[in-house]
Amino acid sequence: MSELPAERSILNILGQDMAAYGFDPGRWVSVGIHPWYIDVETWETQLVELERWATQPEVKMIGECGLDRLIPLSLEIQLKVFEAQVQVAERVQKPVVIHCVRAFNELLQWHKRRRTQVPLIIHGFNNQPQIAQQLLQKGFYFSLGGALLRPDSNASTLVREIPLERLFLENDDRPIPIEEVYQAAATHLQCSTGYLQSQIWTNFVALFSQK
Repeated sequence: MSELPAERSILNILGQDMAAYGFDPGRWVSVGIHPWYIDVETWETQLVELERWATQPEVKMIGECGLDRLIPLSLEIQLKVFEAQVQVAERVQKPVVIHCVRAFNELLQWHKRRRTQVPLIIHGFNNQPQIAQQLLQKGFYFSLGGALLRPDSNASTLVREIPLERLFLENDDRPIPIEEVYQAAATHLQCSTGYLQSQIWTNFVALFSQK
């Protein structure tokens, strides 16, 4: 196992910000065209920019990208942009971070139609156990966040059911220290935060050993 760092995190860069972002070789990032910010006129230009940055070593993941039923843009267009980004991820062999809101049926149908060649991570998962089980059966990973601080949330229940090797933790864009998320998860799992940190670092390293 690789040595556990003191702390490493991945900053998400939105598609429209890629051109202006000054990459720091010491700062890990993900880049992607988020469904909230898809412009039907310019997304293909953003995709070219995404492909250019995707090969950079500091870019560890592609995303957030995905599907969101709560926005006015059609799911057909969202799927087209999502699929294009997954293809970029497959070309550079990097994991995909997925934003999915009330569109898990569509995501699972998409997954059924193709054999994805890179790991897929559901960002900020806080949904029903039956959806989690369907995603687990298809090999998805889960990233849980601030919902773990609410004892009555789906995430607080699911963290005990998700295999540890499929688990990641995040604080997204919320002003919540990541240490609090780790502590909440460790409490639910009845383990130490040190053990959880070690396991999640192992999970991260394993993402890049998959062929």
